[in-house]
Amino acid sequence: MNKLVRLVSVAAFAFLCNGVLRAQTKHTPSLEESLSLKVIGGARISPDGRFIAYRVRETDWKENAYVRQIWLVNVATGASFQLTRGKKSSDAPEWSPDGRWLAFIGERETNAITAAGPAEKKEGKDDKKEGKDEKKEGEGKPAARQIWVISPDGGEAWQLTQQETDIGGFHWSKDGKQIAFTAPSAESKSEKERKEKYSDYEVFEEDYRQNQLWVVDAAEGEAHQAPAKARQFTHDASLNVNGFAWSPDGKRIAFAATHNPILAFGGDEDIFLTELRQDNAVRKIVALDGPDNDPIFSPNGKQIAFATALAQPYFYYANGHIAVVDVERVLAQPAAKPGDVQDLTAQFDENPRIADWGPDGIYFEGLQKTSAHLFRVNPKTKEIARISAPDAYYLDDVSFTKDFKTLGIAAQDATHMTEVFVSGAQKFAPRQLTDVTAQVKDWNLGSAEVISWKSKDGATIEGILRKPANYDASKKYPLLVVIHGGPTGISQATLSAGDTYYPIQILMSKGALVLQPNYRGSAGYGAAFRALNVRNLGEGDMWDVMSGVDSLIARRIVDATKLGSMGWSQGGYISAFLTTHTDQFKAISAGAGISDWRTYYVNTDITPFTRQYLRATPWDDPEIYQKTSPMAAIKQAKTPTLIQVGSADKRVPPPNSFELYRGLQDQHVASRLILYTGFGHPITKPKSNRAVMQANLDWFNHYIWGEEFPKDSALLGSSEVEGAK
Repeated sequence: MNKLVRLVSVAAFAFLCNGVLRAQTKHTPSLEESLSLKVIGGARISPDGRFIAYRVRETDWKENAYVRQIWLVNVATGASFQLTRGKKSSDAPEWSPDGRWLAFIGERETNAITAAGPAEKKEGKDDKKEGKDEKKEGEGKPAARQIWVISPDGGEAWQLTQQETDIGGFHWSKDGKQIAFTAPSAESKSEKERKEKYSDYEVFEEDYRQNQLWVVDAAEGEAHQAPAKARQFTHDASLNVNGFAWSPDGKRIAFAATHNPILAFGGDEDIFLTELRQDNAVRKIVALDGPDNDPIFSPNGKQIAFATALAQPYFYYANGHIAVVDVERVLAQPAAKPGDVQDLTAQFDENPRIADWGPDGIYFEGLQKTSAHLFRVNPKTKEIARISAPDAYYLDDVSFTKDFKTLGIAAQDATHMTEVFVSGAQKFAPRQLTDVTAQVKDWNLGSAEVISWKSKDGATIEGILRKPANYDASKKYPLLVVIHGGPTGISQATLSAGDTYYPIQILMSKGALVLQPNYRGSAGYGAAFRALNVRNLGEGDMWDVMSGVDSLIARRIVDATKLGSMGWSQGGYISAFLTTHTDQFKAISAGAGISDWRTYYVNTDITPFTRQYLRATPWDDPEIYQKTSPMAAIKQAKTPTLIQVGSADKRVPPPNSFELYRGLQDQHVASRLILYTGFGHPITKPKSNRAVMQANLDWFNHYIWGEEFPKDSALLGSSEVEGAK
């Protein structure tokens, strides 16, 4: 063998070995790896279609925070680069109408925000310099959430606003000269005096700050690249301004507002119109029963489209609608009457979410079973066309160029994390521009498929069945049920890589199937399906879960002696209901779930939810509250149950968890309650997410696979840890 042939053979052998090695090194992600994934969110295409701005969330373990920064991708070349940097998040990017600037909300204490342009290379050196600048300038501290502006070519971001309070949402005027935003007024003299005299206290449902509407001169800020003074355009202390939109001529702003910012009062949201002139006149133009929100002007400014419940009293589980009113007509009377409102989406049996209004119609996003799509409705004919394809498509976000010919898209599927795409609007053919999915190329992730079955009452239920990477159809596997919240949430057959509560990938790698049921009440299946759990909470949900479990047992792929269930929020409620109503599970984890609807009704920040689903208060119909509460059957509970909740949860307050825990303890059922200090309904920091996931992993490892609790288990209290030493 000559030397050249020998070298080629050696190279070929090395290449082959490398391929085998790579195949052999696929691994199950650890909790830390799952929580450390970079995750894309949003897709804001520039007016000329040259760039798409998007957010990338990274995990900062040192600061125990998820930090979002803004990235740009060049649509022509596919080259991506990071635009903002810093220890705090940059969020909600929005292009100026001419595409010269990108405004965003910065959680910054100083104006030391740097950005790397496409050609910038020495990132490590720049990062160190930026850290010094932040530390040096950290003494003067404006409010954390301000509007900043940056060039897509990179360079320094400059601060446009300097409010005393955090800024909520913002939008550029159509000519790019102004930016409107929402923010509460500064603390009043009387508020300061009360605090000085009595210290801090809260009068329930009466102590709050109302968002007002402000306008800042973007042109002035650009001229000096420094904060410009904002003008307050609404001064009504009885209104809390939410979503809003500029008219095309910049003379009006339509906005939605409630009389109280607390979520329980969201049902009284109405549409208002303010004239940006000397007197800043404000008129209520839509005041139907139920929430009316998310207004947007037609391209000619003569109509306003908005999201509405169309005066439905039980709007939590009913379809929302997109409706329009003629501006001049509603201005000529006190407020729009039902006859003035045109429903455009009566034929769309789901909740449409307005995306934008272009020359060819109103674009909106909506679910169809487990998929999520982009649609367009013609305001004149009310004809609805689906834009995105194929059927199994999972749209996360969409935006449009100025001419509405090109789309910026964020979407995902069963084998890809959320990525950024670009497509024509008339011919939908998305081209992928990012590849964050490359992070998981060496992970054993298994597969996901949509399955269906019949529930006890004949309803067709769908769910997602996840199988481990080495799935063998001839074997029987433990089955773990993971139940989504809502109840109008949805489980989809997308890539499940970065879970934050339940370690699905690790559980599958141990040899488990995972079922995620879209039980009655789930979104995506129409109004009639979402209403199937009205006055049937818990019981109907259990029919759907258990019939799904039984269908898989009947397929002879599940070991019926090794069943587990888990879920957060409404998923935690259903899991708690299973705890007290069946003994078929070996272990259950109930996260932030309702245990007693009466307790929930008087504690939650979303009180109308209970009245709408049970169609009564506990004082009007105590029987329905009893029937649908897990605590009603606490005496028959036998299943070991882990309970987890944020100590400051206002959505499903801790008394629900205490009640379930004490009831289980009194029945001598193995149970554990963990309070995550300082968190509300979601657990939002990586170390605490790791604790939640580790506790769940240890719980199911013990009760499904018979493993001992580790000495450093996240389930253990300090006294137990000391005892283990």
